[in-house]
Amino acid sequence: MSDNWIVANLENAFATWNDKMTEIWGLVTMSPQDFKGGTIWSIVTGINGGLQAIGYGLLILFFAMSVFKSTASFRDFQRPEYALKHFIRFVAAKVAITYALDIMTVIYSICGGVVESIARSLGGIGGATVTLPAAIETAIEDAGFWASIPLWLVTILGSLFITVMSFIMIMTVYGRFFRLYMYTALAPVPLSTFAGEGTSQMGKSFVKSYVGVCLEGAVIVLSCLIFSAFASSSAPVLDTDITTVTMIWKYIGEVIFNMLVLVGLIKGADRIVKEMLGV
Repeated sequence: MSDNWIVANLENAFATWNDKMTEIWGLVTMSPQDFKGGTIWSIVTGINGGLQAIGYGLLILFFAMSVFKSTASFRDFQRPEYALKHFIRFVAAKVAITYALDIMTVIYSICGGVVESIARSLGGIGGATVTLPAAIETAIEDAGFWASIPLWLVTILGSLFITVMSFIMIMTVYGRFFRLYMYTALAPVPLSTFAGEGTSQMGKSFVKSYVGVCLEGAVIVLSCLIFSAFASSSAPVLDTDITTVTMIWKYIGEVIFNMLVLVGLIKGADRIVKEMLGV
């Protein structure tokens, strides 16, 4: 770490960005069971089990609503295919509620396999890390007192913006984890809607939405890899013929623009998945 305050400020901002990038890469390849040592997962499984009783109650309600709504007369129950259809629907919904936690885990495992395959096949995110070029550091250290005053303002604003983007990015990834937990904890309630023909659409939407949240991890991984390639191929070009302040301002502006590309992709991961799945 440099003794120059301006250089140290930029290096701290870049270090924050690099740390968050590394943390994001670890989060998207981590299962909910392992997140934070599994403490949150144990709470989620307890809530899921506690809601099973409510799910069974809703199962009977939705099943009865479906039967009474679709039955023109009690003669319909004398038709084996009619009774069999309702029986299969009831049993399927009952199984879905009983094994709701296992169903959610299997869905995440399948989607997690997609994420891990992408991460393994395309490599890491080495190109996404940001370091301060030696020419920039030398120019700042050689600047006089009066020239360094505008540099303080430029670096403070740039460092603040980079730090804010880093936290926005990591909060988005953490938000995905919390949504996974909420979907899993409340699963018995929406899955009970499969018992009714008229309410089964709610259950289908729930499953599609959960798959979408799981696949957000794949979009985030691809976003990091795309940004890594983009940042490597469009590294800011330093023009040493201009003043130090202008050179620093131009460099920070280009770096922030590259970072905005990634933040925008990660923030829009849910929208991209919804468009793909039609939810």
